[in-house]
Amino acid sequence: MRAVVYYGPGDKKLTDVPKPKIEEPTDAIVKITMTTICGTDLHILKGDLPEVKPGTILGHEAVGIVEEVGTHVKSVKPGDRVLISCITGCGYCSYCRKQMYSHCSRGGWILGHLINGTQAEYVRVPYADFNLYKIPDELRDEDVIFITDILPTAYECGVLNAEVKPGDVVAVVGAGPIGQSATMLSKLYSPSKIIVIDKYSKFRVEMALKHGADVGIVSSEEDPVKKVMELTDGEGADAVIEAVGIPESFELCTQLVKAGGRIGVVGVFGKPATLHLEKLWCHNVTIRTRLVDTYTIPTLLKLVESGRLNPRTLLTHRFKLDEAMKAYDIFSNAAKYNALKVALIP
Repeated sequence: MRAVVYYGPGDKKLTDVPKPKIEEPTDAIVKITMTTICGTDLHILKGDLPEVKPGTILGHEAVGIVEEVGTHVKSVKPGDRVLISCITGCGYCSYCRKQMYSHCSRGGWILGHLINGTQAEYVRVPYADFNLYKIPDELRDEDVIFITDILPTAYECGVLNAEVKPGDVVAVVGAGPIGQSATMLSKLYSPSKIIVIDKYSKFRVEMALKHGADVGIVSSEEDPVKKVMELTDGEGADAVIEAVGIPESFELCTQLVKAGGRIGVVGVFGKPATLHLEKLWCHNVTIRTRLVDTYTIPTLLKLVESGRLNPRTLLTHRFKLDEAMKAYDIFSNAAKYNALKVALIP
């Protein structure tokens, strides 16, 4: 089969590899019908995640059709359309029993990280009963593809960690796919105002306004701290969501949050960030970090199925799997090409 394989920092290739096989009775083999590129894949290619071994197939966001299941798999069968959770839980360990699937003692984030991933024609999914979700017949691939990762990531790590409440002022730092998702999902909680900040991209700020933001700020053109303080009578935002993953964006979040406010950190950091406790020690600020656990996938599926959430607008580019290198180029230069999420279709 064809797959996008990682060979080391800065080195990837679309190549032929063996089709996966059932290795454990709890496995399923899924034929991929749509997959995507994630910002975390770019971090891997930058060398930020050295545990990823050369020869690993990239990708952890996909939907497809079950082709084969192990003898212990009961919840899905060949022919079922499914979305694949980006996080693999065994369902039995102490962390899984607390819905902390990202810390599963037998899994966690392994697809496209520690085992072969989804940017391929087929993928092996361990513990299939716990990590495959049937797709309602009326929904298309593009309706649900982002429920595999970026929607639960934005929801759990951003909106829920920042405790967005009715009447809050919410500031989202970063208007990429995660920031757009956090904006959509914050809107469900009826905040009084959502402010979205992006460093360069007017396109992304405009998209955020379409996704529910009330104010958009391009920080290379306007001081975001000054603007947010003007909008909040000098107090700052109740809830701040960090959706970039660089030291500068984290430090901006700490400048935007009001006394007693909350920061939800979503971004993947490849470098240390400074925590200015000399300023924050007396501000009663809560800062939360986490890796997505995907326990909200069933809730998000219901929201999409009911029409209360429409993530399809996040998809800006489609490519055949054989065009994966072009897709990576566009996603890596998203501001240049006005890209949010790209789809790879085998």
